[in-house]
Amino acid sequence: MLRVGIVGFGFMGRMHFRCWKAREDAQVVAICDANPNIKEDAQKDVGNIDGAESGMDFTGIEVYQDFDAMLEKAGVDAISLTLPTYLHPEFTARALSRGVNVLCEKPMALTAADCDQMVEAAQQSGKILQVGHCVRFWPEYAKAKELVDSGQYGKVVAATLQRLGSPPGWSIDNWFVDESRSGGVALDLHIHDTDFVQYLFGMPQAVCSHGGKAPAGHVIHIVTQYDYGDDKVVTAEGGWGMAPGFGFEMSFNLVLEKATIVYDLTRDPAFRVCPVEGEPFTPEVAPGDGYTREIEYFAKRVQGEAVDEVLTLEQSRDSVRIVDAEKESIEKNEKVALR
Repeated sequence: MLRVGIVGFGFMGRMHFRCWKAREDAQVVAICDANPNIKEDAQKDVGNIDGAESGMDFTGIEVYQDFDAMLEKAGVDAISLTLPTYLHPEFTARALSRGVNVLCEKPMALTAADCDQMVEAAQQSGKILQVGHCVRFWPEYAKAKELVDSGQYGKVVAATLQRLGSPPGWSIDNWFVDESRSGGVALDLHIHDTDFVQYLFGMPQAVCSHGGKAPAGHVIHIVTQYDYGDDKVVTAEGGWGMAPGFGFEMSFNLVLEKATIVYDLTRDPAFRVCPVEGEPFTPEVAPGDGYTREIEYFAKRVQGEAVDEVLTLEQSRDSVRIVDAEKESIEKNEKVALR
């Protein structure tokens, strides 16, 4: 039985809590959060998607405000690290050095250099460090990757990915909009699709990005074209500047030589393969959601079970590298080379 601690109990902390509580091979034994009223505040709804609702049951769980005290006293085998991004390197290193496995929320860190330090800390500790790129595990995205890799529908001609929502105003002291702590919309939201582009096609040769800015001057909407040195057109768009009533949407359209693969929550069915020859159909996908499946993958790795490789620390770092280049492209208003 894995003994698990959750560090940072905001929206994503609650999401991890739900997933861990559903597992029979794990027990959440500790929660660490700087908020002294976390038990009361956890009864309030936060976030923009289902799965992190209020009404958390803290029975049998020790609550800490001091991270080192939790590491010393709770006897955890692993933690879900769901703190603001700028804290990821420090808290990851502290946990790994104490022999604790870490599932760190995405993005890995604010800079590629910080990511490199985390990779080194994991290598020195001999423990598992995994970054929470949940989209790689999202059933429809995973099936799309499988179909593209199979080659049965030919090569990809074009790919368009979108992720759009209203401003994430639910965070403590609104840290999401502080780029020095979150990395802003490009690193916090848009990186989901940047990482999936890397998962599908590898590292791009260059990126060309454009950004829409809020009145305060920070980027709230980003559109990027990824250059792979061939004829395919790959574009991802992300934004959290939508009006409050908009809600949240994520989608992709993959145009292949012999089919189009579509995922769009506003359509029914949301996931379809539309072959050039034959009728559209919805492929069977794995059960659960990306959060559940990434935690299952992490738990198996911690327990020494063999798993097919879905992501590496180097790939998680490279997604930060790509986003860094996207932000540079916006600032310079020019294409930025990556290799």
